[in-house]
Amino acid sequence: MPQAFAPEQTTTPSAPGGAAPLIAFHDVCLTIAGNEILRDISFEISRGEFVCVVGPSGCGKTTTLRLISGLMHPSSGQVTFEGRPVTGPRQDVAIMFQDYGRALLPWRTAAGNVSLALESLGVPRSERADRIQDLLVKVGLKGQDKRFPNQLSGGMQQRLQIARCLAQNPSVLLMDEPFGALDAMTRQALQDEVLSIVAATGATVFFVTHDLEEAVYLGDRVIGLLPHPGRVAKTVSVDLPRPRDQLSSRETPQFLHLRRELFDFIKEAEA
Repeated sequence: MPQAFAPEQTTTPSAPGGAAPLIAFHDVCLTIAGNEILRDISFEISRGEFVCVVGPSGCGKTTTLRLISGLMHPSSGQVTFEGRPVTGPRQDVAIMFQDYGRALLPWRTAAGNVSLALESLGVPRSERADRIQDLLVKVGLKGQDKRFPNQLSGGMQQRLQIARCLAQNPSVLLMDEPFGALDAMTRQALQDEVLSIVAATGATVFFVTHDLEEAVYLGDRVIGLLPHPGRVAKTVSVDLPRPRDQLSSRETPQFLHLRRELFDFIKEAEA
């Protein structure tokens, strides 16, 4: 492996006021059935930060997301949330998957899918209808409440999945290539939708993607992983001003420089 991309131990800059990180990986290793998946992963995520992770296939992007969610546990090292070990799923952490066709319940309407999150939180039935309508309007699905998932386009299904996540009132959104299967225009519209929601709620986001332009456009910081086993090899701070624009932000010298830097990283990593 080229020396330029040897694994590094990285931490995010301190949160405002010197606050402790919201999420931290401390020398995390993961081995499954004798196969080393992750090795010595260390990084921190500040509250309210939008962190994207990129890397070749097999580098452990989705695995790191599952470790944050508590769906998986490290073989050694520790993942912490607000300084405490992550031992399982949390109510204030929502996960959005790429495969919206399987993430949504086909026998429930759009309203019913959003209601599922409210039911799990114990929200009284009398309070659900108004909250469901508010969430559907927020994600651009006004008037779609009685439709079933198979009656919605791919972009609308992802909007519905976002609404269901927001119903949890999450402090953290974990997003696993959520727009990868969508056409370019729909993907860009949903990118802006997520940025608007994050700006309004202050949520922290950990976003897995193969799309380097998407990572630069969305993120405050991009983490690059090397594969076999997964290791942190690069950390890039994104200094593009917010709010961002699909045209003007992507045409700036800073955007083009960061895209090239990440492209070179992936190219070297796959060599």
